[in-house]
Amino acid sequence: MRVLALNAGSSSLKFGLFDGDQAESVGRGGIDRIGKSDAVLDWNTVDQQVNQSVGSESHPEAVRHILELVGPVDAIGCRVVHGGSEFLTATLVDSSVMGRIAKLAPLAPLHNSRDLDVLRTCREILPSTSLVAVFDTTFHQTLPDLAYRYAVPEEIEEGFGVRRYGFHGISYSAIVRMLQGCISQPPSRVIACHLGNGASVCAILDGKSVDTSMGMTPLEGLIMGTRSGDLDPGALIYLMRECELSYSDVDRILNKESGLLGLSGISSDVRELERLASAGEHAAEFALNAFALRVAKYVAAYTVSLGGLDSLVFAGGIGEHSHLMRKRICAYLKHFGLVLDERIMPSGQVTLVSQPESPRIFVVQTDEEQEIAFQTLSVLKRMSP
Repeated sequence: MRVLALNAGSSSLKFGLFDGDQAESVGRGGIDRIGKSDAVLDWNTVDQQVNQSVGSESHPEAVRHILELVGPVDAIGCRVVHGGSEFLTATLVDSSVMGRIAKLAPLAPLHNSRDLDVLRTCREILPSTSLVAVFDTTFHQTLPDLAYRYAVPEEIEEGFGVRRYGFHGISYSAIVRMLQGCISQPPSRVIACHLGNGASVCAILDGKSVDTSMGMTPLEGLIMGTRSGDLDPGALIYLMRECELSYSDVDRILNKESGLLGLSGISSDVRELERLASAGEHAAEFALNAFALRVAKYVAAYTVSLGGLDSLVFAGGIGEHSHLMRKRICAYLKHFGLVLDERIMPSGQVTLVSQPESPRIFVVQTDEEQEIAFQTLSVLKRMSP
C-alpha cells in the first residue's frame, strides 16, 4: 500500500511517500515559501531528484503539484494541528469529520483552516482515495486532569474548551516509537524537547504524555521563534485596556513579533543568532540564553511530574542541529547530573550524546511524515473486515 503523508506548516508543505505495512520510505520532499514568488519544490527518491521553482503558491496549489509528482497512492494521511477533545485518535475523513475539524478552528484559526484546505483539495482531486486526519493533539489525550485543567471555573472549561490540549504530538509519538525500536531498554521516564520555530517540552511516562508545555493553543510555554510563550495574562488585559490595542494587535504581537525575534530585535532564526552571538552581539546572546533557560526550567519542572528522569531527548530543527543550544540548555541542568559528551555529534535516527555518568541524553531525528503514515495505516487496518 502506497501512503502519502502531508505535513503542512504556515508557509511550507512537507511530504513523504511510503510503501508497505512497515511504511518504508519511497521518497521525501517539500514545498517551501508557499505564497512567495520564489516557492521551491524539492523531491528526493533513490532514482530521482527534483528541485524546481513553482512560483507563488497556496497550500491547495502545493497539494496539486505534489499529487501530480508522486503518482498513484492508496491512501493519504494529513496532519491536523488541533483535534480538541473531539478526536482521540487518527480518523478516516468524511464530510462529518471535516465539519467537526472546522468547528474546532476557533481554537487554532491559523492552523486548522490551512489543514482543512489541504484535506479538501485531496478529496477534490482523489475523491475515492482513503483520507486520514492525524492530529497533533491526540498523543496528549492521556494527560491527567492535574496537568490539563486550568484554574478557571468548570463552566469555562466545559462550555468553551478552555484547557490544555498540547501539540507536537505527532513528533512525540515518533520519538516514542523510535526509542522503542532503537534502544534495547527503552527509558520509562522521558522528557522530550521538540525545539524548532515552534517549540515545546513533553513529560512522557511509559510512552504516554503526562505533561506538556503548550496549552489550549500553541502559544503557551517555551520562547519560540516569533511566539512569546508564557506571559502574565494580566499583561494582555493591560495592553488592551491601557494601550488600546485590539485583539488582532495582541494576536500579531504575541504570535509574530515576539519570542527570539522580539528579544533580540534581529532574527527568529537560531542559526543567525548563534552566528551573531559568536561575533559579540549582546542581544543575540541574550535571546539564546533566555530560550535555553526557559527550556531548562520546563525540564526541571517535569522531573517532578515524572518522579525523576531517565532520559532527556532533543528533537526538531534546533534540537537536532544546534549543538550549541543543547550545550546551553544542559549547562542550566548540571545540578540534575545531565552532562553532554561534547565529542559526539548526532548521526543516524537516534544518537546517545551524554557522558556515562549522566542520565541518558538522546538526539532523535523525529520523523513526523513516517509517523503520519504509520497512523494512517493503523486506521485503515482497523477499518478492514
